Amino acid sequence: MTWNTSHVRAERVNLELWGYRETGEPYSGSWQGEWTYLYSLQKDLPNSGEFSFVPKPAEKPFSDWELGCVRVSSSAHPDGKRNVHAVWTEDHALAWHLEARFRQDSASWARGKCLDWDRLERRLPNFLNETIDCPCTLAQARADTGRFHTDYGCDIEKGSVCTYHPGSVHCVRAIQASPQYAAGQQCCYDSTGAQVLTADSIGGSTPDRGHDWGSPPYRRPPRIPGASHWIYDVLSFYYCCLWSDNCHYYFTHRPSSDCRTYSPPKAGVVFGDPHFITFDGTSYTFNGKGEYCLLESPQKGLTIQGRTEPVRLENGTEVKAARLSAVAMKEQSSDVIEVRLIGRLDHLEVLRNQQVLSFSEQTWMDLTGVFVFSPIPQNVTVMFPSGVGVEVRGAVGSMATTVLLPEDFKGQTRGLLGQMNNDPQDDLTTQNGTVLPPDQSSAQDLFVFGADWAITNETSLFTYDNEHLLNTFYFGPKHHPGFLPVFSFPESPGDQLHEQTKRMCAGEGSAFCTFDSLATRSLQTGNTTRTSFRSHSTLVDSLQPVVSCGWLGPPSNGKKQGTRYLQGAVVSFSCNSGYVLAGAGKRTCQADGHWSGDPAQCVTDNTLGIVLGCVIGVLALVTMLTMIILQSRKKKHRDAEEPAGSSEQKEAPQSPCELQHAF
Repeated sequence: MTWNTSHVRAERVNLELWGYRETGEPYSGSWQGEWTYLYSLQKDLPNSGEFSFVPKPAEKPFSDWELGCVRVSSSAHPDGKRNVHAVWTEDHALAWHLEARFRQDSASWARGKCLDWDRLERRLPNFLNETIDCPCTLAQARADTGRFHTDYGCDIEKGSVCTYHPGSVHCVRAIQASPQYAAGQQCCYDSTGAQVLTADSIGGSTPDRGHDWGSPPYRRPPRIPGASHWIYDVLSFYYCCLWSDNCHYYFTHRPSSDCRTYSPPKAGVVFGDPHFITFDGTSYTFNGKGEYCLLESPQKGLTIQGRTEPVRLENGTEVKAARLSAVAMKEQSSDVIEVRLIGRLDHLEVLRNQQVLSFSEQTWMDLTGVFVFSPIPQNVTVMFPSGVGVEVRGAVGSMATTVLLPEDFKGQTRGLLGQMNNDPQDDLTTQNGTVLPPDQSSAQDLFVFGADWAITNETSLFTYDNEHLLNTFYFGPKHHPGFLPVFSFPESPGDQLHEQTKRMCAGEGSAFCTFDSLATRSLQTGNTTRTSFRSHSTLVDSLQPVVSCGWLGPPSNGKKQGTRYLQGAVVSFSCNSGYVLAGAGKRTCQADGHWSGDPAQCVTDNTLGIVLGCVIGVLALVTMLTMIILQSRKKKHRDAEEPAGSSEQKEAPQSPCELQHAF
């Protein structure tokens, strides 16, 4: 093992083994998590950053500890002293403590541990019904950043080998634990972008009894970050799947969630000078100066506010255009998170309740009622328990902000990002309920509409921690009526910038790109706007609803080809030798979410003959009965037409032919 010597402030160190376990009755007041010092691997070792040892198998009591990690700390401290400066390995299975029974027959030992876990799972509450459904596609999973986050163990961006999910290229985890049992959800996808299911592959998506990232209040199982997940979801995978061939036990309790009830979020965005695209797709420009309500949902307790300031050129000249410079937000009683630009840099500064946060040592923070993720200084993602996600990106001295709302916000939003109700015609609604028709509103009308959504000091979530902010936005008006932007730019045949802009901005989103290039006299700014617009278009496309027909298994004594279950997918079936296919050989996932054709079955040749014989016999019987009924009706019809007494005069048929005709 190796470690960074600068992280341990000592010339000589101790290497200690610590173990973790959970005791008491699960989901009761007696359930407790316990980290305990077990013993020292080495004492008073020079802090060289390297140590080699041969683990010794141990009988009880150490073989009872299945999970643990190694701590490197100063040898000045006594053994097992807590709360000292130290470095730790990651959690791992304490595989060197496996008892003699394992060394004699490892597969049998692991199967016994797997069966123990199976019995435990059967008496624990079922958590599967309350876990969130997985997105249908990889594109949806990567776009739904309010509810799902990259699983670091299987990350397509990092080139992960996805050790625990062979065949997958990317996995995501549900950010929020389930409400009652604090369970997690993991969703994995293959190179085609299709979800991988455990019913088809050992590398499929799996729910977790213990959320890998834990859940408040964190100190009680199964909410303990990392450790609870290892105890109930990872070690069991080792026992059942990696160390023995008994994966069917594991997947009985950890089946993949498909996406039949998954509903993608809706996205709204603010970017450029600033341009708005609402959740229902209405596009407009409002470039006022002030602090405004981007979105509020009183029913959900969500508020997102934006601050806009005039654009300044590199020489310091202020132009008649604005940019988004800060965004502040909260949900219910969560911490207030504010993201703002730093000077003319693209870097973003994050504040929590008006105090600056540092992401220099970690990229992820789990705060009160909110998660914040900042992998690079130009990108911040804020995630709330409701599934709302806010992505803020810094680029070329401006900010772009995307808001993702789950479907249950439908009909419960207002503000500059509109009313999310699938009706773009009412997105431009003022605070008093007046609706501006999007297609008939001038730039001046839109400016008045935007100004109506100015906030007040009483409702503001922003921080005013310098003289400029105090004078401009706290003591000054929330909407500055004296700042009038340029609303349009007429053609200027002799202006070289116009010609360059026309060439660069051609295509989708050209109006926004052209406006920003000419307003700021900067092709770079226009190109950034074009990039933001196209990124949003791609996001919206990725989040389009997808129809899933659900998993379709192979018939008994047969096989299937195809593991995609979305609209248009075709699954084919074949039978083993000695069996014949009955039902549909191919089934297609239809637009109504149902599979075409009859279920496929594999039957033996004799069985098929019996079935066909029965079918033919039934058809013959039905045909005979039909003929008898028809002949009977004809006879009654003839009898009704004969004169009275004719039946007494009619001779009985004598010959066989006459008998047949009578019948």
